[in-house]
This record gives sequence, structure tokens and C-alpha cells, in this order.
Amino acid sequence: MASAGALVLTALAGTGYAATGDTGAHPETRGSAHQTDTQDVSDARIRITPSGAHGIGINDPVNVTVSDGTLTKVTMTAVATGTEVPGTLSEDGTSWTPDGPLRQATRYQVAAEAQDAKGRSAEENTAISTVSPANDFLGHLFPENGATVGVGMPVTFNFDTAIGDKDGVKSKIQVSSSSGEKIVGHWLNNSRLDFRPEHYWKPGSTVTVKMNLDGLQETATFKIGRSQVSTVDAKTMQMSVVRDGKTIKTIPISSGSAEHPTYNGQMVISEKYRHVHMNAATVGLTEKDGKPSYDIKAVPHAMRLTDSGTFIHGNYWGGDSVFGKVNTSHGCVGLKDVRNAGDGKQPAAWFFDNSITGDVVIVKNSSDKATVAPDNGLSDWNMPWSTWVSSSASN
Repeated sequence: MASAGALVLTALAGTGYAATGDTGAHPETRGSAHQTDTQDVSDARIRITPSGAHGIGINDPVNVTVSDGTLTKVTMTAVATGTEVPGTLSEDGTSWTPDGPLRQATRYQVAAEAQDAKGRSAEENTAISTVSPANDFLGHLFPENGATVGVGMPVTFNFDTAIGDKDGVKSKIQVSSSSGEKIVGHWLNNSRLDFRPEHYWKPGSTVTVKMNLDGLQETATFKIGRSQVSTVDAKTMQMSVVRDGKTIKTIPISSGSAEHPTYNGQMVISEKYRHVHMNAATVGLTEKDGKPSYDIKAVPHAMRLTDSGTFIHGNYWGGDSVFGKVNTSHGCVGLKDVRNAGDGKQPAAWFFDNSITGDVVIVKNSSDKATVAPDNGLSDWNMPWSTWVSSSASN
């Protein structure tokens, strides 16, 4: 049982939100994607270390290596600012490392591409975050200091151990908004404390998080961007994208099949990846012979909606007879796309380019009547405000 301790405002990664090479690492029957990818699989095998980790030292080695191939592109980017970290590729093209130390309390995305001897491509990506200046990791804050996020982004603290004195810890954290909204903290479990207003944040406002524990005082701020709320109707198989109160686009979609329906409810984009590897085995979906129901090396334009593996993403293997006409996935929401995410005019590319973390995606009329749980991803908004407030002290 942890005491209040020294809570440090650090970027959250690898604690339920950081997608590594295989997504859906929290098994559930609703899982991620779809069908087995029929593309010619590359022999190149990329390894990124560390992967999905938080609390690494600023001088700890970060390495990208490949076997049976050569690296063609590696990018390491600070999530909050978009700043790319300079790095050096080895002469033989099999390894990459950053050129200098990383910044403290910063979350990074690392994406790598490679080719094998036959020219077949492979991709891998992960997220990591570095230690805070105090080098004390009891609590991890999401979103990170300086970020700009959508109106649905809650303030989330994840603690490394169960917290005994919940009221004591919560009383030492103050969250305020420049728009003057009432903000209340709620323990979603013994190690996760979230703060949110009754309704989505006001567009253009600034949220300030202040903490004072054991004499350690820290402040973080993040900005709320424009309002974007997209509603997926699993019955009509259409998604309407509403920005600042106006519908700007309607997109045909394909959601979960009758056997693997998509969750209903309000979900929030927590991660964005131009490509991500989806393997059905990570969510417990295998055939009789033990092979995964799908294994797609580079699902394009993927954005995470739940910890348990629900994404909204591009689908290049479904024909025109799918989108807007039939629900075929294993629980994700699919938008028409092309292989390698190479066509910016595709619906999935448009939605990816016009979305930010913190944007809301609502699913309704799914054949599964279940609503996604508030602690599954950033789905806090599914808990009624009266419940959130009345049981905010200890749950």
C-alpha cells in the first residue's frame, strides 16, 4: 500500500496507452482487426529497445536494429511538440541510435521501416517516456505538459502501486480550467485517478494541473484545441464528423461483426500511428490450428480507442462492397484506405490527418448492447456525472 509519496508529472507511456509492435496487448474477445493479410511478408525483423517503457534515463540507450534486412527510415519524435530527434544510421544500415541525450519528462514515438533482400518492406513502432527531473516515479500524468488535445481528454494519473490514502493523494492535486468549469477527480481503480468536468472541455481553454506532495511542487498545463466529436452508427454504417458544432464530413465505415461487435459508448483517441502491427493472438483470437485469425503487419492510419484493443483505422483489404454496407471486423471501426497509407485522399487518411489525441469517437447502435467501461482507455465520459461526483473519494 503506497503512501502519498512524491508524485511526479511525467509523460505517460507504456502504461496502458503506448502501442508497441503488437497492439491489443490487453486480451479481450472484441479485439482489433479483421482478416489475415495476404501480402508477401518481409524477412526483415525490426527491434526497438526499449519498447513501450516509461521512466527511462535521458542517457539510457535507445536502439533500433534489424535482422535479415536494412533500415530505410527511422524517426524519433517528441509527441507534444512534434520535434524530431537527430540520429545516426550505421554504415551497414542495420542499426540506428539518437545522436545525444533525450529530454527529461518527455514522451517519444519511434517508428522504423526496413526492407529485406527482395525489397519487401517491414515496419515497427513504439512509444517511450523519460524520467522526470526528480527521478521519482510514483505517478504518471497524461496528457503531458505542453500538449494540445481534443475536448474529450481527461487528466489521468496512473500510479505504480495501489494507493491506500486516496483522499489524501487527491487533495494534493488541483486541476483547473481557464474556462471556469467545475472539475472533479475520481478514482477509477486503486491506482488510477482521473479528473474531468461534467461535459467535454471548452474549446480553446487551458487546463492547469498543480501538485504538492511531500514538499514537491510541480505544475503542468495543456491546451484544448477545437471541438471534434465523431459518431459511428453501426446500424447505418456511417460516421459523421462534427467540428465546432458543424458536420464537416460523413464517412462510410465497417464496424464489428455480429460475432465480434464493437463497444457502444463514448471513446477518446489516445494514440495515433500511421502504421501498426495487429495480431489476433494478442487478443485471444485464433483458429482451430492455433494460427491467429488475422496478422496484419502494417494496418494504416490506426488510432487507439480502448486499452483492450479497439482502434479506428484504415482498411485496404476490404472492397467497395464493405464500407457503408456490412460490418465485418473483430471489433474495430474500419475506414477505406490503401496499402502503405500512401493515398491522402482516402477516407482513413483524411480522418487521421484531421484528428488529434483527445478527440471523441462515439459508437451507437452496435449489436452488442454493452457500453465500454469508463476505465477501458480514456472512456471516462460513460460514467454519469452524478456517479462520478458522488463516489469520487474512494471507489
